[in-house]
Amino acid sequence: MASLTHIDAEGSARMVDVSDKAATAREALAEGRVAMALATLELILSGNAKKGDVMGVARLAGIMAAKRTHELIPLCHPLMLTKVEVEVVADPALPGLHVTARAKTTGQTGVEMEALTAVSVACLTIYDMAKAADRGMRIEGIRLLEKSGGASGHFRAEPPTD
Repeated sequence: MASLTHIDAEGSARMVDVSDKAATAREALAEGRVAMALATLELILSGNAKKGDVMGVARLAGIMAAKRTHELIPLCHPLMLTKVEVEVVADPALPGLHVTARAKTTGQTGVEMEALTAVSVACLTIYDMAKAADRGMRIEGIRLLEKSGGASGHFRAEPPTD
């Protein structure tokens, strides 16, 4: 069984020392959803939400959040991100919005937390901007879909079983 890398021999939290790791190309993809009433989705898609362009602002919020992950998650390393891409797509079957974020860097540690933070903040922004119309929205399914690079190699999540 793998050990927790952020815990030292005495059980105290620590920042992982990555100074001896080789810099490699790293990439991570995460996803999440905001489920809502169909009328709320239609309001967002019409562009008539009180606070403006919900999907555009959520994309921007996700990108900004990825760049500040190390300020939000206590033991994350600050990274020089080379790309952050956030997509917000309508899913009428949910009904709601599906959010994905891809983060890239070349460095000594991965970008999983940056992709997950981007998705989380984009989803929270959607909730904030549409809560006047629908306080019952649900943020759900935030997870890492895929990551590449580094010593642990490639990871791809199994499809959900629900």
